This record gives sequence, C-alpha cells and structure tokens, in this order.
Amino acid sequence: MCKIFILKKIIIAIDGFSSCGKSTLAKALSKKLSYGYIDTGAMYRAVTFYFISNNIDIQDITLIQVALNNINIHFENVNGENHVFLNNIDIETEIRGLEVSNWVSEVSAISAVRKAMVKQQKLMGLRKGIVMDGRDIGTVVFPDAELKIFLTAQKEIRIERRYQELLSKGLNISRQEIENNLNHRDFIDSTRLDSPLRKAEDAKEIDNSYLTENEQFKIVLELANNLIFATVQ
Repeated sequence: MCKIFILKKIIIAIDGFSSCGKSTLAKALSKKLSYGYIDTGAMYRAVTFYFISNNIDIQDITLIQVALNNINIHFENVNGENHVFLNNIDIETEIRGLEVSNWVSEVSAISAVRKAMVKQQKLMGLRKGIVMDGRDIGTVVFPDAELKIFLTAQKEIRIERRYQELLSKGLNISRQEIENNLNHRDFIDSTRLDSPLRKAEDAKEIDNSYLTENEQFKIVLELANNLIFATVQ
C-alpha cells in the first residue's frame, strides 16, 4: 500500500531570551516554508517607540490606554526584508536603537500593552501557516501551536552577537552597555507578572551557543517538515 502525503499548515512558535537568534531563525523558516513571519518583538518595540516619541508616562494607565487606541502596527516586505510600520510609517531602523532597547522590557511588562498586542497576534495566526517569535508565543499567544521552539545561548555569546549586530549598523556602543541591557531585559522579561518568559512544557529547547545559523535552521526545519508533511497509509 502506498503512502499518501498530507500537507498541513501549522503554527511555529519560537521563544527565548534576547540575542538568541529568534528572528534570524524565524525569518529563514518563513522564507523556506513560504509562511508568514510575525516579529512580535518588533511590535513591542514599535509601541515603545511611540511612547518615547509622544512622552507617554508608563505609570499612567489612562494615558497608555488612549495611546494604544492610536497605535496601528503592520508588517510589509521592503526590498526583501520584513519591516514594521507604525501608523503607516516605516520605523524598522528607529526601533533597533539602544534607547528603545533600554525601555522595551518595561513597556512589554505593562498588562494593557500585552493584552493589546496578544489580541493582534492571535488574529494574525487564525489561518495558520505562520512563524512567530517572541517570549510568550508558545505559552500565551499560541499554547496549541504545533511546533514550539525555545532558544537559549550562553550569556557571553549573546553579548558578543548583539555587539556585532549593532556595530554592523554603525552604532557606537560598548560591550558593557550591552551586558547591562541584556541583564536588565532578562530580569524584567522573566519576572513580570503578565506572561513572563518561560519555556513551554512541550517546547523543543535548543542551546545554539555553538551552533551555526545553518545548523540550527536544519534542526528546526526537520522538526517542522515532520509535522507539515503528515503521511497516511
């Protein structure tokens, strides 16, 4: 009896700490599988950028709620790259700077902000066929995702990766500043009351400290294909 292959659309949830390569992996998978890619970190960065630009006091919940009603976020492909747009303005470059990085964890910890972003993210995943990366995708946004990945890496390696990334963008910053930033973000992300960063029980944990991007990609792609290409007798 021959095997029949059934092509399924799935949701791939990728979580993990800062500078573990979540976005790089997610982008590569979405391109290979022709899936949509949702960078949830960019969504929280966009909200942070809006708050900074409009002097929103993150202790003022009333002001925050009003601001969230005025925030519209979407993604577009710009010259082959996934860019985030805030109220129809491309802010991909602006949200990657250290000022936003220094505040994004605090903004992300605000319950009203998380609820607003999670609501949008759930809507994006209704049709499946997406790759979404963040810190609570497999635990809160899509607890029923078919494939959950949790990325980790040694702190020193994460610092060096982030340092090289910012250098390539022409930003002058010290490794100590990056270490301080990562320590701060790790603490906030892991201890916030609303959907803290944690590994889902059914997630596949991958320590990529000494894996190349291609090695990691192959591991996760095989896991995805095993779910996408189901077989029946």
